[in-house]
Amino acid sequence: MRNISPMRALLHLFLASAVFTPTVRSQSVDPHATVTVGSASAKRGERAYGAHAIPAGSDSGTTIQLAIINGARPGPVVAFVSGAHGTEYTSIVALTRLIERIDPGKLTGTVIVVPLLNVASFEQMVPHVNPVDRKGMNASYPGDANGTQTQRALAAVAREIVPQSDVIVDLHGGDLDEDLRPYSYWIRTGQTAQDDASRALALAFGLDMIIVRDLDIAAPASTRSLSGYALSLGKTTFVAEAGHSGTVTAAETAMLINGSLGVLRQLHMVPGAAKPAAKIGWVGADERVRADGGGMFYATATRGSVVKKGHQVGYVTDYVGRMTGPVLAPQDGVVSFIRGVPSMTKGATLVTITKQLPDGPPAWQKPAP
Repeated sequence: MRNISPMRALLHLFLASAVFTPTVRSQSVDPHATVTVGSASAKRGERAYGAHAIPAGSDSGTTIQLAIINGARPGPVVAFVSGAHGTEYTSIVALTRLIERIDPGKLTGTVIVVPLLNVASFEQMVPHVNPVDRKGMNASYPGDANGTQTQRALAAVAREIVPQSDVIVDLHGGDLDEDLRPYSYWIRTGQTAQDDASRALALAFGLDMIIVRDLDIAAPASTRSLSGYALSLGKTTFVAEAGHSGTVTAAETAMLINGSLGVLRQLHMVPGAAKPAAKIGWVGADERVRADGGGMFYATATRGSVVKKGHQVGYVTDYVGRMTGPVLAPQDGVVSFIRGVPSMTKGATLVTITKQLPDGPPAWQKPAP
């Protein structure tokens, strides 16, 4: 188990208890009097727009647009990031709308908003990966300034955004092939202060299903996502998802906007109180059914439904409509998402069943290697 510095541990305790009271000294210097990311630079009480230009290297360059809302008073720095998967449209749209919902004159602290990381995925409508280099933009942290486009873009995030943020909220949503039930992830590291802080924010986000996932952040594979990488640096981090099959609905967009505002309320950065869900469905380890090969998939279960192991949740046919087999639930639990389109290829996820935790989250356990 790694050590967290005393100052970082103290910050986590502030976050977990939803109390952040900056210490004011007569000769103190405000470290965030001006916040700069790429070409965006905002002084206290300002909202600024800009971009981080990722220059061409072994392949083409890209431009990541962003906004900074620097509050009139010092406080935490929170980064909201989405669009690692460019066809998870709900999360991207939600963050574009969040920017104008935050009044810098009433904000304590600083908010950095990056709605769309994976521009090529968005523009070319390619799910899951960056079509320029076929790499996952949430699976390659901390990136490489001399690598391919995905690696160079993530290196910029790791260099410019993560270090100056106290809290990172990583938003996602149902990709083109994912009929997803909204949920948050409470990702635990075994560090009590850090885990309590992220739990408080996951609750404040307000979604009524929270997936508990334990990471060993000493393992390199656990730090390849934005959340895992940020956690390995001692940041407070959680993930929230809403949206399904690439559609953008008013209700699911509102879940992510209101949830993001709930985080800021929990941290006392904006006026008002967070409104956690009245009842939380805690869930744990998931199991997936993957396609053996090409064919056509048809769902018979719906996202959010509760199923038993062996229950039929769908079936597969060949390209002339002949059934080639049922798709059965691999365990008891909740359908956290099910494939929302007929097309599939070998290895494609057809359904994910997440185990219910009726007694709430168990104690953290170090994952097996």
